[in-house]
Amino acid sequence: MALETPGRPDLDALHPLASRFLKVGELPWKPTQVPGIDMKVLMQDKETGLLTALFRWQPGTELPLHEHVEVEQTFVLEGSIVDEEGEVSAGDYVWRPRGNRHIARSPNGALVLSFFLKPNLFIDAFAGQTLE
Repeated sequence: MALETPGRPDLDALHPLASRFLKVGELPWKPTQVPGIDMKVLMQDKETGLLTALFRWQPGTELPLHEHVEVEQTFVLEGSIVDEEGEVSAGDYVWRPRGNRHIARSPNGALVLSFFLKPNLFIDAFAGQTLE
């Protein structure tokens, strides 16, 4: 595994078993290919697709049809995310099994913490791409 926090090469110099402490407010927001969704990568392994990230959804944003290649977990910190199965709001949590497909929307905006074992696979809009 090649775990890292992008933009923090100082963490790479630490002993392999040392804890990595992040001042999340100091990490930059990075745009994704979906207009209206930005992310802060907290930890990732590019080789396996493992990812922990904060996602900031602007009001009215829609994440096109995508499939969860492995389990995805999301904890909503602010706002809400809605799809055809229901709504997850601030303070709530949702996990989706491998193979789950949906279109996600955030009518009023959201801030979420998500955990991925592998990136989502987009079906239509970004066919074959992953969220980066």
